Amino acid sequence: MKTNHYQMFLASLFLFAGCKKEQITTSKADFSYAIQNSNFTVPVKVGFVNNSTGADNYEWTFEGGIPSASNKKDPGVVQFDQAGSHKIKLRAWNSDNESVKEVTLNLDSAVNIDFDPVIQTNEFSPVQVKITNKTIGAKSYSWTFEGGSPSASTEQQPAIVNFVDTGYHNISLTVSNGRESFSKTKKIHVSASLQPTFAIDPSFEDEDYEAPLTATLQNTTISGQTWVWSSTGGTISNTVAKTPTIHFDQPGTYTITLKASNGKDDKTSSQTIKVLPNKNLRSFTNIKLGINTAHGTVGSFFSTQLRKTFKATDDLDTAGKYIDVVYFGLNQNFSYNKFLSPDSAAEYTFKAIPQAMHNNVISSQELCGCGSMMSIADFENLGTGADFQNYAIVSSANGRKQFTNTTVPRIVLYKTADGRKGAIKVKQFVANGSQSYIIVDVKIQKTP
Repeated sequence: MKTNHYQMFLASLFLFAGCKKEQITTSKADFSYAIQNSNFTVPVKVGFVNNSTGADNYEWTFEGGIPSASNKKDPGVVQFDQAGSHKIKLRAWNSDNESVKEVTLNLDSAVNIDFDPVIQTNEFSPVQVKITNKTIGAKSYSWTFEGGSPSASTEQQPAIVNFVDTGYHNISLTVSNGRESFSKTKKIHVSASLQPTFAIDPSFEDEDYEAPLTATLQNTTISGQTWVWSSTGGTISNTVAKTPTIHFDQPGTYTITLKASNGKDDKTSSQTIKVLPNKNLRSFTNIKLGINTAHGTVGSFFSTQLRKTFKATDDLDTAGKYIDVVYFGLNQNFSYNKFLSPDSAAEYTFKAIPQAMHNNVISSQELCGCGSMMSIADFENLGTGADFQNYAIVSSANGRKQFTNTTVPRIVLYKTADGRKGAIKVKQFVANGSQSYIIVDVKIQKTP
């Protein structure tokens, strides 16, 4: 009897021990994840860490991911290229049971921000700008138009924007995909509005505004594209050229008008020019002519046609034929002075003048015996080229003789090879050592 009880006790111990050995192990699926660089805009890389307990086996599912599934305990980094909601599922199990955890990732679309601002017609103020939005992936839009009307917009495709002020203007777009913002700025330029202006620029030969006169119409219009010229007189070389010339045969007062256009505006500008009667006379004052040792600094040659003094260092290959006044001064004491025919310059220490003209010169009227002499008063009263008609300017040995500085002022007469008559008034002798010079006024006919 005792034996049976003991055996029953042992059997119960074994049964208890067997039950304890077959205890069930519970698995629990769990994981955490981190968005790389906290960037939710696709492509997105997500790192997963398995925090499950009690499991021996794992099955991952990454909806829309690369890879899309894994049976590793830790799958590492998964990439998602498409925006939207993605379900992430982890199934973890052992021989006794299994567990599942599921989360949803909401990823933002990639944004490619771009737009084209296109100026309508042209960039002359006022300007209209049409904007084409080429942005991809955005959910909201915020436009700013610097100096524009309107100045801002939240439309995906904004309306026409007007700009008036000249200069550069920023057009900026900020977009959002719901979580991140992206910005881009472009510039447009507005040129000044149409302002027609011009200048009347007489030719070099016609700076005295005497008829016949040819002038260039210097077009300085701002923001113009096409032109139409008209005048109450004269002949315009090309009425639709930007910068034509105009010619007047007769004296008078004329009005010149420019009509300028730029595809938006038409505006006009007018100026008046007074063309004077032709006196056939050119006048020059205070011309300096150096003695022979000052030829390289002050200059001893003068051209009434080119209105320029020439020095020893100047290139006369082209200008030489226009030189009509040549002065030779021997020294600073002005004891020997002559005005020469240009073709005889080489006889008086100067280099020969290329293509030099031959002039009849009367340096010493008092010795010439050549007929009527021109007085200082006569010189001052020369008002037209016709006033020279009473003076026969004929070269003679006595007339070509030198003079000194004892008579001031002195009148020297000359006649060019093409028949133009001229007069020189020597009004001052300036002693300055080797750089001594005289000061003269010159009057000469434009044409014989």
